[in-house]
Amino acid sequence: MKKVKKSILITTILFIYVTAMCVYLAPRNTDISTTEKIITVSASYVVIILLWFVLRRKEKLQQQNRDEENKNNND
Repeated sequence: MKKVKKSILITTILFIYVTAMCVYLAPRNTDISTTEKIITVSASYVVIILLWFVLRRKEKLQQQNRDEENKNNND
């Protein structure tokens, strides 16, 4: 079984959570305008995308460090 990358797992769970909360709670909230709801959800999606890029970069750096470490150990 192939291991799921942390960057994919975390961002997918957060995306599903934000979408579910938007679908469930946004129609019930009459205190704020539709524009504020859209901005809030959009900002949440932007944060999730940024998190995905950061986690992916971190995974690549960890892989490079492992590769260098293995190369140094084999020499």
